[in-house]
Formats: sequence, structure tokens, C-alpha cells
Amino acid sequence: MSDLDTRFQQAAEDAQQLTERPDNDTMLTLYALYKQGSQGDVTGDKPGFFDFVGVAKYEAWEKRKGLAQDEAKEKYIELIESLKG
Repeated sequence: MSDLDTRFQQAAEDAQQLTERPDNDTMLTLYALYKQGSQGDVTGDKPGFFDFVGVAKYEAWEKRKGLAQDEAKEKYIELIESLKG
């Protein structure tokens, strides 16, 4: 496992330990960067209209389409570090 992958996994663990829950926009950003960093570009069908949370997550991830996985991991790590204070 590379250093970046190790730091990414540590950031994911740190996200679970944040003392304060981030606002919804930040949560969507975290979700999208994590998914882009771990899986790459968005896959699968967009959730149905009445699945508001699912649609918001899908669209947040879709906005990162084309972002390199390593870059997404770096951005995720940076955001978690800023939230940790």
C-alpha cells in the first residue's frame, strides 16, 4: 500500500472521529471525494427522484468526474485535516 493510500485510509478513520458533524455541503464533498478517490468516476444509475439523499450524493460524486483518484485522495485528506482543526 502506498503512502497516499495509507494516509487516505487514516483520513477515512479520522472522519469517523470528528468531534463536530460537518454541515451537509461539507458532508457531500467528503462523500464525493471519498468515492472518487476509492472507486474513480461515478458508476451506476442515478437514484430515483424521490430518493433525495441518494440523488444529492450521486450528483456530488458526478461533479468530480474526471478528477484523478490520487488527486481526490489528496483533497479528501486535506479536507479532513482542516475539519480536525
